[in-house]
Amino acid sequence: KLPIALSEKVCQASVERLNQVLVDTMTIRDLYKKHHWQVSGRTFYQLHLLIDKHFTEQAELVDQMAERIQMLGGLSYAMAADVAENTNIPRPPKGRAEVPVQISRLLIAHESILQGARASVRKATEMGDDGTNDLLVSDVIRTNETQVWFLAEHVVPMSSTR
Repeated sequence: KLPIALSEKVCQASVERLNQVLVDTMTIRDLYKKHHWQVSGRTFYQLHLLIDKHFTEQAELVDQMAERIQMLGGLSYAMAADVAENTNIPRPPKGRAEVPVQISRLLIAHESILQGARASVRKATEMGDDGTNDLLVSDVIRTNETQVWFLAEHVVPMSSTR
């Protein structure tokens, strides 16, 4: 245990919550890579680049959360089997999906991560774990919200007037 002025109980609770957000983030990171490789259609180039950018940002979040877990004296999930066992995000089918399905799947995954991160922020605040709170708000929530915005701009609503 590092002398970071947090009780073992607080550290343990934050590790558990961070590990959940971590495995969900590892899952969306991998969804992004799947869709990066499998995107197609008229907006291929733009989406290919956007999805790869989001993949890189999610990979950075994974590293930040794993390091925070270590700082708190915990052990972060690291292996694909552990991630698959513990994530809240559904596993996608093996085949290629159409772009609207890919985007919808990513938006649903983002919402799941944001719900978990917000619940973890409330708990971290209650327990006085400002470092975990800051990581979740400043990095996880803001990154995911921005990515939702960029993805949602690619959703084309069907108009009944056309």
